[in-house]
Amino acid sequence: MLFSSIPFLFYFLPLVLVLYCIAPRKLKNLVLLLTSFLFYFWGEPKYTILMLTTITICYVSGILVEKFRGQLLAKVFLWVGVGSCLLFLGFFKYADFFISNINALLGVSVPLLKIALPIGISFYTFQSLSYVIDVYRGNVPAQKNYINLATYVVLFPQLIAGPIVRYTDINEDLETRTHSMEKIAAGAFRFTVGLAKKILIADQLGELCDIFRNSGDKSVLFYWLYAVAFGLHIYFDFSGYSDMAIGLGKIFGFRFLENFNYPYISKSITEFWRRWHMSLGSWFRDYVYIPMGGNRCSTPRWLFNIFVVWMLTGFWHGADWNFVIWGLYFAFFLIIEKVWLGKILQKLPSFVSHIYTLFLVLISFVIFNAPTMGTIITDLGGLFGALDVPAVNSETLYYLRSYAVVFVLALIGATPLVKTLATRFAESEKTKKIANVLEAPVMIVLLLLVTAYLVDGSFSPFLYFRF
Repeated sequence: MLFSSIPFLFYFLPLVLVLYCIAPRKLKNLVLLLTSFLFYFWGEPKYTILMLTTITICYVSGILVEKFRGQLLAKVFLWVGVGSCLLFLGFFKYADFFISNINALLGVSVPLLKIALPIGISFYTFQSLSYVIDVYRGNVPAQKNYINLATYVVLFPQLIAGPIVRYTDINEDLETRTHSMEKIAAGAFRFTVGLAKKILIADQLGELCDIFRNSGDKSVLFYWLYAVAFGLHIYFDFSGYSDMAIGLGKIFGFRFLENFNYPYISKSITEFWRRWHMSLGSWFRDYVYIPMGGNRCSTPRWLFNIFVVWMLTGFWHGADWNFVIWGLYFAFFLIIEKVWLGKILQKLPSFVSHIYTLFLVLISFVIFNAPTMGTIITDLGGLFGALDVPAVNSETLYYLRSYAVVFVLALIGATPLVKTLATRFAESEKTKKIANVLEAPVMIVLLLLVTAYLVDGSFSPFLYFRF
């Protein structure tokens, strides 16, 4: 079930809100747990047992790790919890990738398993891992209440596409959290804005990307139009979902950390990854990069650590070579910036470093979205005029005119401009009352527009749904 769907918006969510509001405080987590399982069961019934198994293993492992802390058994139970989670993830997400590559390398014909990827397994696996590891490190006590731990893992606002919420961030909220009309109103508005970003901008740009892919009359300009469209599409798609998740969390009394911070205003690749999918970047930093030694080691080891982390970051996104290449692509430029280019970028005019970053990011997402290795070569060749296609043609100009408004809205929305103006308007003594009055009508108008698009059956997939 997608947040951007009629069943979720008008059936599931209202039902959850009613049940949650009437439930006594002691039963609120149980309500969230049961409705979250319903949410997951709706889209992936056969893998609900897999999620329950993951939760149970982590629950038992956490308790035993804490019980035997300081002893060898604590490390044993840590690896039981971590190993089980990684085994499930590896089997369901990567088994066919390794089989197909072994077949190609050795010239054998081992049949593929063709197992459907469980929805959201990459996200809830990382959350489960962080819980067991943080208990082992002594950062948090083991959760003795199974319902509370299960609620953390299954919580539907962030279950299928993040942000990756760590147990240390919400363990107190699981026990005691406060609710207020102010939080509910702020959460509802944040959810609506995210929904509008997804439906009114991301989906329209995604539609253009599909048109490009199916077109037989491409041009160099069309390749660049596609690159920009996809770069904006993936940003508004994923950040819109994160906004919806954060807004829903706030409605239910949870505070989820931000996941995006206007990454397209970055002036280096290093800065870009401090602003893009921040929960994933910080997860790999704290649970992989630093334990490997981070930058507190010899230079060769440090470079090795960066390449491993970014190879895993790419591989986390999908079981295909284009994702690995995408991750290593960023590793390469991050190393160059850390070694010497970063200091040069700081001295250059802002617009130069900004263009440098946007150029490299757009190229990266062309690699990211390529369905095959051959497509990567074709798409990059099209961008740089290496194919037998015209520089521009009538079809490209037609789509440029047709999507001009969406592109303008997306380009403006990818900067802090709108938020800055809205914040000033809301905080000014002269306009504060007007802002308070306008908030509800704006939210209603956005919901009506979104509903109109959904009822019309408009294009509305979600890119990260099966990550």
